[in-house]
Formats: sequence, structure tokens, C-alpha cells
Amino acid sequence: MHCPFCGTHDTKVTDSRLVVEGDQVRRRRQCAACGERFTTYETAELIMPRVIKGDGSREFFDENKMRAGMLRALEKRPVSAEAIEAAVERIRQTLRARGEREIHARDIGEAVMQALKGLDQVAYIRFASVYRRFQDIDEFRAEIDRLSREPVHRD
Repeated sequence: MHCPFCGTHDTKVTDSRLVVEGDQVRRRRQCAACGERFTTYETAELIMPRVIKGDGSREFFDENKMRAGMLRALEKRPVSAEAIEAAVERIRQTLRARGEREIHARDIGEAVMQALKGLDQVAYIRFASVYRRFQDIDEFRAEIDRLSREPVHRD
């Protein structure tokens, strides 16, 4: 690490501590040349898989896009922001844990539907109707019937 005061690359760590729920390390450093002290923060750079869209194109995983879709489905539903963020984080961790460099968009959509099913059944039906492109009321009815036959699992 170079010194921000004199530019020398000879610095030493004098103290290290975990911060932000263990997701980050705070390091106190001292320059061997000028003696100045400074703090650096270190976080792991976690690479998310690229998304393979339905048309075969590829794009970077966009957590905000996934969250926005979930929020649209959950609009005006009695689900806390904390529960939503926890679901987003679980999906993100699950996708990263797969260890794949690429993932199909449909797999992300299925993960979102499973999370919504546990959060709010109305939001699940809203999301499923768009995601699966329901064409008529019979498709809604079939999905509602399928949902009502499943045991309720709350996340």
C-alpha cells in the first residue's frame, strides 16, 4: 500500500479490526518513510455470475433490477423492508454460491418467485403473472389453485 502523504510503497499495518458486521477489515497503517499514519478499508470483491437472457444475450447481474421487480410485485403489500432486503440477500448469496460464471435469467426469476411465495402470496401471483406471461384468467386460476394446494412456508 502506498503512503497517501509521501507516495512511498513501504507501509506497515499497525492494527486490524473487523467492521460492518465482519464484511470489512479496517487497517491502521504507518509509513516507514515519513511516519504518517492512515486508515484503509478492505472488502472482498465478490463476482456475481453473468446473466444469460432469453434471447441468448448476456449482461451483468443487476441486483437493483431484481429488487425493483420484487418491489413492483410487493407494492402496497404488508411486507417489511427488512424482509424484502433479507430475501434479496438470500437470492444473491444463493446465486453466488452456485459457483457458476453464467446463470440463466429464468433461474433468477424462479428464485425470485420462490422468495415472493414465502413473503406474500399476492405478490407471488403478481410476479408470476408477468414472469410467466399469463394470457387469461384461467392461467391465474390454475396458479392460484396450485398455490392453495401447497403448504404455507413463511421466510
